[in-house]
Amino acid sequence: MNLLKKRAARTAGTEPWHPYAWQVHSLLLAYPDEQFAQRLALAGQVATTLPEPVARPLRRFTTHAEQTATAALATAYVATFDHRKGCCPYLTYYAHGDTRKRGIALLRLKQTYTAAGWRLGDDELPDHLAVVLEFAATDPATGHGLLTEHRAGLELLRLALNDDGSPWAHVLDSVSATLPALVGDDREAVMRLAAQGPPEEQVGLDPYASPVFLPDPVVGGPR
Repeated sequence: MNLLKKRAARTAGTEPWHPYAWQVHSLLLAYPDEQFAQRLALAGQVATTLPEPVARPLRRFTTHAEQTATAALATAYVATFDHRKGCCPYLTYYAHGDTRKRGIALLRLKQTYTAAGWRLGDDELPDHLAVVLEFAATDPATGHGLLTEHRAGLELLRLALNDDGSPWAHVLDSVSATLPALVGDDREAVMRLAAQGPPEEQVGLDPYASPVFLPDPVVGGPR
């Protein structure tokens, strides 16, 4: 009985289909490379097993992506995620900006991954949404907690992509549909961040400075 209770506590707030949805979201939010067509095919298969609020925006993205050349998608990806601050895929940026506090938040994320036995690639920042989603697919309970903790930043990214008319807005709509509806303090946090923006202090991030805002941005996110 105690074992069952512990297992229930670990999976509280998650559904059996969550890992499959989050893995597909992670794949679609990575840079569109030569394997992207395979990811789209997988996403289409997984979408048939998901609840409609999660599956519908996924189908919208895959339909668009299947009708667009990979090179064009790659160009749009760089223009969206590497060149527009409002569409930053690094979740801790929304709460902390380029400040010392963000460096601490990044370290805590990395420690969370390590404690769960999950090794982060040397070329990946721990707060990239695709990375957080990939981790959530392997450890749903902890990953659900991380996504909820960074919900305000996730929602700001979703709104920015929708305002920009980006096809990746559909992926964020699908991610958001896997999480509880925003109420009370969560909604207020999103509105507050939207009004104030992240802090602007520019020191204290090494070795975690985001490539998004360097003079010569690194092309693409996790690959």
